[in-house]
Amino acid sequence: MSDVLVACLLPAMLLYLGVRFSVFDRDMFRSIWLNSISLFNVTHRSKIPSFASSHGPFSVQTSSTAYSNYSALSLNEVSRMRASYMSVGRTHKRIGYEIGYPKKLDKLSELIHLNSKITDGIASVMTRTYSQELSSSSILWSEIRHTAIDNHVDPASLSRIRESLKHFVRDWSDAGLSERSIIFEPILSVLSTLSTTVRSQKRVLVPGSGLNRLAYDISQLGYDVTACELSAYMNGAFRFLLDPEITKTVNQHEVFPYAHWWSHSRNTTDLFRGIRFPDVIPQLADNDTTGLHLMEGDFLTLDAKTPVASSAVRNTEGYDFVVTLFFIDTSVNIIQTLEQIHRLLKPGGTWVNLGPLLWCSSAQARLELTLEEVLDVVEAVGFSIVGKRDGSDNSVPECLKRRTIPCEYTHDDRAMMRWIYEAEFWVARKT
Repeated sequence: MSDVLVACLLPAMLLYLGVRFSVFDRDMFRSIWLNSISLFNVTHRSKIPSFASSHGPFSVQTSSTAYSNYSALSLNEVSRMRASYMSVGRTHKRIGYEIGYPKKLDKLSELIHLNSKITDGIASVMTRTYSQELSSSSILWSEIRHTAIDNHVDPASLSRIRESLKHFVRDWSDAGLSERSIIFEPILSVLSTLSTTVRSQKRVLVPGSGLNRLAYDISQLGYDVTACELSAYMNGAFRFLLDPEITKTVNQHEVFPYAHWWSHSRNTTDLFRGIRFPDVIPQLADNDTTGLHLMEGDFLTLDAKTPVASSAVRNTEGYDFVVTLFFIDTSVNIIQTLEQIHRLLKPGGTWVNLGPLLWCSSAQARLELTLEEVLDVVEAVGFSIVGKRDGSDNSVPECLKRRTIPCEYTHDDRAMMRWIYEAEFWVARKT
């Protein structure tokens, strides 16, 4: 048997054994698949990027491809729902028809097409904004796209897209104002204690900034703000709002954020309602101008000594404030996260936190700590909580004291279910 034949058959044998005995994880399957492709595309071998390095679940390549395929993936779900309906008995099928269930499925398909105007727009913006990153992987995607679309789109991609659509509501619509006011107000109150005359010289970092409404609102107080976000799902959606060719007027776009999840719905009118956005059109600050700046990437890689955005504030000692909202519990290693927050702050700098402790699922979080354990680590890495850990120090203003704030996150205020977080708020100083 020739060496070439062995080289061609070996990947197929390994894939079979992996499926048969479950000895490989998904990344290894992909690696073997890409290697086998390279045997037949020798001239392109050097152009195919590493899947692990540039095709992670939150990468530009993965999220752009997912946004492009939102409609197809969603309509596949509708097809499965239709098949489920058709599987019931004739009598039950007739009752379903009489109450309008098939029409409900038709309406969902219609709203998917309307939502795809947003997702296709995001994909278009990403194609222009990230042309270099996407062009470097165009060969890889074209080779896989026609043979295994569901294999290169992460199974969680659809839920991440839908989460982004909900964030348009939470961050950039009038409908999200009530939720924003509850979780933003404590943070903005702390930042409002400084006089307006000094705010423009203060650097604020907002890691895990999502669609950046909090960072934008802080910049409106007069601070120089760097919003840092790892997920290209969020960054692509925010770029959709920033693009003057796509978003030209207030409330220009309409999204149907709740159409996909039919549990806890009171009626189809609420389920299929549309919400317009944005209530304001955000803008990034110009170079060397105080305002909102965007840094796309992992905040764990930031260096306090190097400004990460073109900014009027060139303080190389670090940030004056780090603001974390629903963020620290996304940490794989919470101790590393708190150490990085401490490292990025200038001496005497202030950390403002609000959020729950919903640790990463599937054992991704290496440490899953209680609140008291987190506060122990906060002090161990070099922070002092303002107003004491129990919030009993009456010598400090009420807005600075640690407290519990009941709140929601991307909630549907017309649903039959409410998920209330008992989120913890504290202000800490770097000692």
